[in-house]
Amino acid sequence: MKNKTLVVVHSIINGEKVETEKRSSRENPANPEEIVGYAPINTREDAIAAIDAASNAFRSWSLTSIDERIERMQRAIQKLKDRGPELSELLSREHGKPLYDAQGELFVSIMWMEFACNRVKEVVKGKVQEHENGKTIITYDPMGVVSAIFPWNYPISLSTIKIAPALLTGNTVVLKPSPYAPLAVSQAIELLAEEFPPGVINIVHGESDVGVELTSNPKVAKIAFTGGTETAKHIMKSAADTIKNMTLELGGNDAAIFLPEFDVNDEQAMRRLVIANFLNNGQICMIAKRVYVHRSIYQEFVEKYIEAANKWIRIGDPLKQETTMGPVNNPAQLKFVKGLLDDAKSHGADVIPLGKILDQDVFEKGYFMQPALVLNADYHERIVVEEQFGPAVPILPYDDEEQVISLVNNSIYGLTSSVWGEEEHAIKVAHRIEAGTTMINTAAIMGLDVRFPFGGVKQSGIGREYGDEGLLSNVHSHVINVPIALDLPYIPE
Repeated sequence: MKNKTLVVVHSIINGEKVETEKRSSRENPANPEEIVGYAPINTREDAIAAIDAASNAFRSWSLTSIDERIERMQRAIQKLKDRGPELSELLSREHGKPLYDAQGELFVSIMWMEFACNRVKEVVKGKVQEHENGKTIITYDPMGVVSAIFPWNYPISLSTIKIAPALLTGNTVVLKPSPYAPLAVSQAIELLAEEFPPGVINIVHGESDVGVELTSNPKVAKIAFTGGTETAKHIMKSAADTIKNMTLELGGNDAAIFLPEFDVNDEQAMRRLVIANFLNNGQICMIAKRVYVHRSIYQEFVEKYIEAANKWIRIGDPLKQETTMGPVNNPAQLKFVKGLLDDAKSHGADVIPLGKILDQDVFEKGYFMQPALVLNADYHERIVVEEQFGPAVPILPYDDEEQVISLVNNSIYGLTSSVWGEEEHAIKVAHRIEAGTTMINTAAIMGLDVRFPFGGVKQSGIGREYGDEGLLSNVHSHVINVPIALDLPYIPE
């Protein structure tokens, strides 16, 4: 079968594929005995070479016209479109996400890249202001080398969200993928790199020594990181000596609030919530991870939720069309989520399995886990306060708005949130939530719009991606003042 082809990817430094002494294997999470492919394990010296190549390329790339950058990016986008089916299938195999979700990831990636191409000239065109004291020129200049580090849950979209604005604004990049999904994204990045001069796009793989170099090297001007909050703390320490610019999109424990007027018989809304809880097995930073329901509708809400979940959730081979949920990406994450459920049960919570297992033999072979609904958990238990990043979600009752807003905001995180109910009422509540984004009557990716900025507050991150702010986060403003010569009487001659 075509989809059983063994894939070998390489690092790319200064436009050349680089061989390494060591390689890491990537198994199929649905069938761990199957090796999907191999990725290199680069050394610290490789990372230095990639940074040097990007730094050298920046000198000329930063001087190219925006029109040329857009033209090259558009050719690269077309290559992604042409290879979309192949990349989607490879991503599904190495990651474990269903094929429809892998295809959706490519769709969102291309949508963002096209938006960035269409907006960059307007966003960074600069200004000239004549005034009584002379003239002021404001330009938006590229920063230099951008280190882009991203996780395994949406590797292609989380790399292109960094590549497109960085390159279009005149920067160069060095990228580091996760070893848990390195193959499809490496192929995608290689396609992009073919359309740009050597050194503009570089990719290295590896372990912590590579990551430390990418975040501490003095030639790196900016760090663009998506991943866990704890890792981000190490990155900030690593970058401190050289005071780097950074965009950090981190973890979240995103709350969904259901107001008393919410219609529990709205099947489409219930389906949206189920998908917002369990898309990609819950392995999304912006997934709805804790659900608060007004006590007056709580019991019926739970019944309708279970009904909707059992209709939508079909666990099986991610390459099969009927599958809506595949395996968890890796055994460590599977163990962590099961540990949260065990802890909840030990404290008296009820854990209810959801959905249908399509093939028991397939299920037992891979890193599969039947999604779980957690009821009767305490507000302060681990399953509620920690980010599960997996197929488990608690539903909790509340009595009034003051209580639920306090519960929602009592978190170190503040990435996204959602409020469900009558629109005006929901918006009023949304204004009081501490989050980078709050969605009304939808949640997670279904409420994402690449035209507007995305990011978190508190320990969910620094800075914004997407939208005009995502472009501006890759430049710095440069002010050139041309004053009228004035005699200042208070300065002695």
